[in-house]
Amino acid sequence: MTVFVGDDWAEAYHDVHVMDPSGERLASRRLPEGLEGIRGFHDLVAGHVDDPAEVVVGIETDRGLWVEALVAAGYQVYAINPMSVVRYRDRHSVGGAKSDAGDAKVLGDLVRTDRHNHRPVAGDSDLVGAVKVLARAHQNLIWVRNQHTNRLRNALREYYPAALEAFSNLADRDTVAVLGRAPTPDVGARLTLAQIRVVLKRGGRQRNLEHRATEIHQALRTDQLAAPAAVAAAFGATTRATVGIIGELNRQITQLETELGAHFEQHPDADIYLSQPGLGDVLGARVLGEFGDDPDRYADVKSRRN
Repeated sequence: MTVFVGDDWAEAYHDVHVMDPSGERLASRRLPEGLEGIRGFHDLVAGHVDDPAEVVVGIETDRGLWVEALVAAGYQVYAINPMSVVRYRDRHSVGGAKSDAGDAKVLGDLVRTDRHNHRPVAGDSDLVGAVKVLARAHQNLIWVRNQHTNRLRNALREYYPAALEAFSNLADRDTVAVLGRAPTPDVGARLTLAQIRVVLKRGGRQRNLEHRATEIHQALRTDQLAAPAAVAAAFGATTRATVGIIGELNRQITQLETELGAHFEQHPDADIYLSQPGLGDVLGARVLGEFGDDPDRYADVKSRRN
């Protein structure tokens, strides 16, 4: 007999609901996260089936140590999108109440009746799992940096418009270097060409140093509307802090990118991805991480393209 298990997970525990093919409850329990909880999960289903392949599990995530343990045990594990769970619950219930135990039952019912509309957790290799972790972390840091550069842009509009004329890319090393040295309009206007040249060189610029220094020097000395001195000083303090954060994010993004490239190059499918127009190491690694390398994940070419 096949049994169906809904696993509603939280940070510290899992609500588990076990049912038979007709939907009758066989068992339910709250299990702790970790090794003790996995042992409890095995004990819970072992009383109803002899073969792990007869256990179908629905859970709202496709990663983590708990999911890896379920897959390793031989269970059929389906990662269900949380929005699908919400729609399924609304379709079969008139009440709006939500509970962890209730969601576990919904997940069990969903894989019992609708698992053909979902796909099991793929058996990707450990290497592609590492690539996925690095690629997502790299992308997340870029998003965080974008948030800080947007805040910086809004602040500069308030008190330092000359900086926006000097720097179009607020995450660039030149921007970080110069605004770290001159976070207010008065300080920026007093910078000499030689000082700007030194700051750019320390920031890492090697080519077109003289030309870029001249452009920045001219832009920072243009006449602009000025904020009161006290307000500009306050904004300057926040700008110095923000560019410090952006500079550190730049360093961490570069380090992650190096690590991501090293892992990507080890994968036997890397050359296939790199042969496609527009895919370099970073984007190729992201695509590999999201597609995975389980040869049975997609039924055909059309499924993969979709």
